[in-house]
Amino acid sequence: MKKTLLALALIAPLASCTATERGAGIGAATGAVIGGVATNSVGGAAAGAVIGGVAGVLIAQADRQGYCIYRDRYGRRYEARCR
Repeated sequence: MKKTLLALALIAPLASCTATERGAGIGAATGAVIGGVATNSVGGAAAGAVIGGVAGVLIAQADRQGYCIYRDRYGRRYEARCR
């Protein structure tokens, strides 16, 4: 029961975040765990958190709401408002 409440307390604040903020938070948390396990040091966890956070932001921004990816007649991709 305590683990469930702890998990809910850690996940609930993400409900009010934007997609970019959620991506940064999840990326930073995952990066910190992987960096800490891989290096067995606090410095590795910090570096993993930074790298994971940046990657999470970049991934979240790639999927902008209201925009679609189209191809012109030459096969080039471009982004514009969805029709």
